[in-house]
Amino acid sequence: MLDFAKRLVTPSLRSDVQPFMVMDVMAAAARLEAAGRRIIHMEVGQPAAAAPSTARAAAQAALASGRIGYTESLGIPLLRRRIAAHYRESYGIDLDPGRVVVTTGSSAGFLLAFLAMFEPGDRVAVACPVYPPYRNILAALGCEPVPIEISAGNRWALTPQALLAAHRARPLAGLLFASPANPTGTMMTAEALGALIAAAEAEGIRCISDEIYHRLDYAFPAQTALALSAHAMVINSFSKYFCMTGWRVGWMVAPDALVRPIERLQQNLAISVPTLSQVAALAAFDGADEMEAVKHGYEDNRRVLVDGLPPAGLDTFLPVDGAFYLYADISRFCDDSFAFAGRMLEEAGVAATPGIDFDPVHGRRYIRFSYAGATEDMCEGVERIAGWLRRG
Repeated sequence: MLDFAKRLVTPSLRSDVQPFMVMDVMAAAARLEAAGRRIIHMEVGQPAAAAPSTARAAAQAALASGRIGYTESLGIPLLRRRIAAHYRESYGIDLDPGRVVVTTGSSAGFLLAFLAMFEPGDRVAVACPVYPPYRNILAALGCEPVPIEISAGNRWALTPQALLAAHRARPLAGLLFASPANPTGTMMTAEALGALIAAAEAEGIRCISDEIYHRLDYAFPAQTALALSAHAMVINSFSKYFCMTGWRVGWMVAPDALVRPIERLQQNLAISVPTLSQVAALAAFDGADEMEAVKHGYEDNRRVLVDGLPPAGLDTFLPVDGAFYLYADISRFCDDSFAFAGRMLEEAGVAATPGIDFDPVHGRRYIRFSYAGATEDMCEGVERIAGWLRRG
């Protein structure tokens, strides 16, 4: 009888994915805060700033008007047109709004893209280190994520040579990349991005560009894959630049042939994205001046870490080109980033993410710091880290 009952509640094999470790760190930090500790949060890529006032005002007005119902599955037409206009304003690209799909954050965009583009068993290349849900969502859908190591010699970016070597070893169906990247914060030049996409598409490898950190670029302007290919899938979100993480609203730009399949999937999986979030997202575009001021704050935070961590002993890190991450080598102190992060949280009151969340092999030598918080917190965090490391 017990065996029979156990079979009824046994989880599926596809649910056996790795946890997103940064969320576990966030939960541990919350427990310490509940016990009265003050914790400096440098673990989650979540802006400390609020959504634009224009977005909040639009949401309040929509609530005051009464009923909030479903929208079209592809999104509110006015929002889709506004997103298309963004590509003309920011990149000089004339984009058909019919290719724009509004999604429940970028996370739903990845789910829809993977379902629309790949079959179970398909192999999809990703950089290593990489944002963990790429691997975990692919695995849950029965696809095989194929990590390809990146190195300092190529500014921590995938190269056509590495991609083609992996493809010739065993054929790839897809490639997923990001610039600026998480966790590294590094960026690809337009030339490097173009060469990678061209090499992939020449072999029939489908490309997905994660552009969630676009507009958060410091070293040079980020280039959209839409300027380089008519076939690439682009995924973006209001979470990062527009500081709307909890609103859960993003978008994707799909090749024409995939729009209707994605629409059918969205109809069945979600019906539509929350209407209130879509209303706020439309108005967020009018809050660009506020968001540029927030971006300048990230640049200040970036200087705090780049200038403050080396004297503390964390003097080896990847180029801090964009997004709001610094990926630091901790190997002079420890060869176990999970243990290092745990001690730093308990003893210094600073939460950061162990590199093994992003790279199960070499990530033991790295810690990712998010500098999306308030500048005063970043200053205090660096001071705490320096004092803790000096104490040994």
